[in-house]
Amino acid sequence: MRDVREAWAAGAVRAAKWRQDPVIVQTVRSAAAATVAYVVALRFSPEAAPLTAPLTALLVVQVTLYSTLTTGIRRVNSVVAGVLVAIGFSVLVGLTWWSLGLLILASLAVGHLVRVSEFVPEVAISAMLVLGVTRVGDTAWARILETVIGALVGLGCNLLFSPPVWVGAAGESIEDLARRMRQLMLLIGEEAASRTPVNLAAERLHEARRLDHDIVEVDAALEQAEDSMRLNPRVREGLLHRVVLRTGLDTLEICTVVLRVLARSLTDLAKERVPDPLFEPEIGRTLERLLAELGDAVVSFAVLVTTDVSQSAESAESRLASEITAATATRDKLSQLLLEGVQRDARRWQLHGAVLTEVTRILDELDMEHRSQRLLEELDRYTREERDRMPRLNRFRERVRPVRRNRPAPSGRAT
Repeated sequence: MRDVREAWAAGAVRAAKWRQDPVIVQTVRSAAAATVAYVVALRFSPEAAPLTAPLTALLVVQVTLYSTLTTGIRRVNSVVAGVLVAIGFSVLVGLTWWSLGLLILASLAVGHLVRVSEFVPEVAISAMLVLGVTRVGDTAWARILETVIGALVGLGCNLLFSPPVWVGAAGESIEDLARRMRQLMLLIGEEAASRTPVNLAAERLHEARRLDHDIVEVDAALEQAEDSMRLNPRVREGLLHRVVLRTGLDTLEICTVVLRVLARSLTDLAKERVPDPLFEPEIGRTLERLLAELGDAVVSFAVLVTTDVSQSAESAESRLASEITAATATRDKLSQLLLEGVQRDARRWQLHGAVLTEVTRILDELDMEHRSQRLLEELDRYTREERDRMPRLNRFRERVRPVRRNRPAPSGRAT
């Protein structure tokens, strides 16, 4: 009996995860919207199989409500433009091999003129489909009607059932990037404390360069998350979430660049010191500990910027502060050891100074005061851009606010 209850509980947990998985939610929403659009089009369209409606609904129901609104408008415009071009060609020249070429050329040009973005090919596709039938008038208006039905059903689906918010997926991508950075820091630190051949140091440099591809993937996930928070009723303080995640990724991107420069400095040092170790034993051990502490701080920083629960955020912030303090103390010790080493042998003081500068730069980027200042600057910038984008709305708000402040308080309420 106990095993049965545990199995039921495990199944319920898996089902709850499936219901909250953005990919599964989006798949179900898209299939439902396409089916509803087809059923509605069967009642209103003269076509026997109005497949344009479910196709439009499937394309319009994007992963975000913001994308749905913009995509639906562009797709309807593209279909209408293509149908109008086809009607004009059917009246003037009909369908021949040369008119088909002119039709495609004209449709693509019109698509760019009406600014339908990624749906420029849809203008030519709609024109060819309409021109290829005998009853051009009926088919043209049927295709427009089906497109409008699909777009409205897709938009209604997103209004009634809010799209999934992809913040969790973006946060996981940011944390995965931080863990990969930490793993690379640990490897570099271990090799810095031993006799590192040039080819191994060069391999670590290539791994640091490959982090650029990871940044591109995380940036794409973050853009999807930012779109999912726009106009979404399930999201509160969407601007703050977007700024926190975006500035967090910017900081990690800077750290990856510095880490790549650090790997390059160690590679150059390995070339000069062949076959000797990169550093003296104590300096190597201190650098290894420092890179391990920096790796932990990078992961804690990623957890901090992706945590939205206040209690967990305070815990992550406290852990990050303690790790930065420990890393700063180790950095100071490394600085003293490198200074003593340069006094004994000044031949490689430039590379030693570069290593110290690079680890200091990572510490500065992870500093809490630096991050708070960056957040305030980005929030101010977003606010200014929004105010400049909608000046009339902001002027109206400024007129209304003094009226609200001067309005007398109702009786019985403290003023």
